Amino acid sequence: MQFDEQHLKGMDPRQRVNLVNSLSGFKSANLLATRSATGQENVSIVSSCFHLGADPALMGMIIRPHSVDRHSLEYLQETGVYTLNQVHKDIVAQAHQTSARYPREVSEFDATGLTPEYLADFAAPFVLEAHIKLGMAVAEVQELAINGTVLVIGEIRFVTLPAGVMADDGYVDIEAAGTVALSGLDSYHRTQREGRWQYAKPDKAPATY
Repeated sequence: MQFDEQHLKGMDPRQRVNLVNSLSGFKSANLLATRSATGQENVSIVSSCFHLGADPALMGMIIRPHSVDRHSLEYLQETGVYTLNQVHKDIVAQAHQTSARYPREVSEFDATGLTPEYLADFAAPFVLEAHIKLGMAVAEVQELAINGTVLVIGEIRFVTLPAGVMADDGYVDIEAAGTVALSGLDSYHRTQREGRWQYAKPDKAPATY
């Protein structure tokens, strides 16, 4: 099966959305939690977080265009902080439900049964039920001219991990924490590691630890 540009443009819009969202493969599943300047809490699932650098510790995140209210984007811009909370196998149903378009005055925490948690005097809420949690400070926000999506760059200010998931060299075993992956818009996956590979060098054969 093959698709050219004209075929893609002629597809039913929902079919095209599902197809294109699936093509990038497995993505991270994180709960983006924010709190407005007036105290309204919000949590929504995002699948577009990515590593940008380790020093400073930066992560990027793409948020869809502002064609409808984007409460999370508005709140993180108001306050300058947000949290990212990895979705694990025990909270998939609640995490997915946060993608529903609740009215502004309804907190997704209340609507889905998730629990806001405040740690280390950080102004944005974390998700109590999450195992791996990041407190983020907004470093830069850019609207991309090509399609109106918004790139949010955040600096990691706070990290909480469950016991036993970080190796001596700093590697975090997210599989041991139960973290799930997301493909497309609505398919969640548990993973099975094939192995950790040693640093690749031209004069050395590939090898695992």
